[in-house]
Amino acid sequence: MTLTTAQLAKYIDHTNLKADATEASIKQTCDEAKQFDTASVCVNSYWIPFVTEQLKDSDVNPIAVVGFPLGAMATDSEVFEASKAIDDGAEEIDMVINVGELKAGNNDKVGNDILALAKTVHAKGKLLKVILETCLLNNEEIIRACKLSEQAGADFVKTSTGFSTAGAKIEDVKLMRETVGDRLGVKASGGIHSKDEALAMIDAGASRLGVSATVAILTGEAAGTKSGY
Repeated sequence: MTLTTAQLAKYIDHTNLKADATEASIKQTCDEAKQFDTASVCVNSYWIPFVTEQLKDSDVNPIAVVGFPLGAMATDSEVFEASKAIDDGAEEIDMVINVGELKAGNNDKVGNDILALAKTVHAKGKLLKVILETCLLNNEEIIRACKLSEQAGADFVKTSTGFSTAGAKIEDVKLMRETVGDRLGVKASGGIHSKDEALAMIDAGASRLGVSATVAILTGEAAGTKSGY
């Protein structure tokens, strides 16, 4: 895969989800996103009003995570968080799947949770991504999570929160793409720290990348050691 810096930037959801993120660090994330014209800035829902204001004169989208990072939130609470985030300016919502219920085989509960979010998000004309947390799943569970997400009306499936035991892996991205075909987007997130890693994820089938090391990836500098995304 050969992409210009500008083309690669439009694959990237520039991410700042750290618990100790300050307004200053969120502003820096927004400034970097505007500088490189990334697809979006992805933050916790608390920061969406501020991020929306920072990005208002750009084509960079605000994105909020919901039920993050564990996915073990009551559906009604997730729906409220998503609705509030969209009203505050979010153009996309990244929800975390209920991993425990998926692993227990409770497909109806998992599917209904995603469906409730999809209905809420789509009613407001926005997009929904479903974070699977692939590092906690086997291949059968990844396939099942992808199918449940598609059946419930999600727009994307996404590998990881970046806050569990591992992030995106090439083989998981390939499996997800094989499962959803060209019907859904696939977002690779977590542990992507170089341009080569980013391009490898795109080659594997990713149509979006969630990274905090955006500047390093787009400038070719060393990303260093980072937590989370």
